[in-house]
Amino acid sequence: MKRTKPKVPEAAEGAAAPGRAPTQQRSRERVERLLNVAASLIAARGSAALRMSDVAEKAGVSIGSLYQYFPDKGAIIRTLAERYNAQGRACIAEALTPVRDKAGLRRAFSGLIDTYYAIFLAEPVMRDIWSGIQADRTLQEIDRDDSRINGAVLAAAMARARPRADRAALENAAFLVMQLGESTMRLAVSVERRQGDALVEGYKRMVLREIAPD
Repeated sequence: MKRTKPKVPEAAEGAAAPGRAPTQQRSRERVERLLNVAASLIAARGSAALRMSDVAEKAGVSIGSLYQYFPDKGAIIRTLAERYNAQGRACIAEALTPVRDKAGLRRAFSGLIDTYYAIFLAEPVMRDIWSGIQADRTLQEIDRDDSRINGAVLAAAMARARPRADRAALENAAFLVMQLGESTMRLAVSVERRQGDALVEGYKRMVLREIAPD
């Protein structure tokens, strides 16, 4: 089966690589090329086998130039992770910002779960990066911060749908829902597909009762 080349999400506005900030168009294009090459290598071999020399060679740059932008492969992986997260946050905000009632909240969040699961299934780079989260403390922090940001968006939607609910309780519940969602997706793509589908459906039923109870 022909492997589809993974598409690196575009950088959020103002985002820069962990090393030297690309201030010129040529430098920005070089960073994008490096990230695309790294994503292709991760898709083919996994992040554990990623080597800086391979990235430089396939991108057509010197190893010294690569190190100017990314001091180590961890910096590349974290940059990719942060870009996937930025893409996810935009999707979540777009879906939840219009929510005004419980029925709308259930529809929007149910659709988000399905969308996110489909992305995990289709995107080998995203799966690989987050499968190694327990081995990288910085990735753990990125994951937790992302859940907190997304949780705040969910909590705001819950507050609009349930205006009499305690706001602090909503914020804690939303933070937990988002963190458990990440864990569920990682577990679901690590097992046989039928079981993975069942796990995601179970998560969906559980969280919909929590965020928008009857």
